[in-house]
Amino acid sequence: MRDYIRKRVVDVSLYIVKTKATVRQAATVFGVSKSTIHKDVTERLPRVNRELAQEVKKVLELNKSERHIRGGEATRRKYKGKSSCAS
Repeated sequence: MRDYIRKRVVDVSLYIVKTKATVRQAATVFGVSKSTIHKDVTERLPRVNRELAQEVKKVLELNKSERHIRGGEATRRKYKGKSSCAS
């Protein structure tokens, strides 16, 4: 694995653990795709640092269990400003 990829994998993982960020949020911050972040933390990270990989996995599992809540919040914000009157 190239050094810049290894550094990104560790940096992304530390960011996710520190901020409890979602894959999408981490992708935005680091300027890469969601697929890249996902591959970094699920495939590459365990080869670099097993302990950190376990921490990241816990955060991602928590995020996954809460995603239906975040989706509902986003929908509420989207339609909050629109009127409910249809004449």
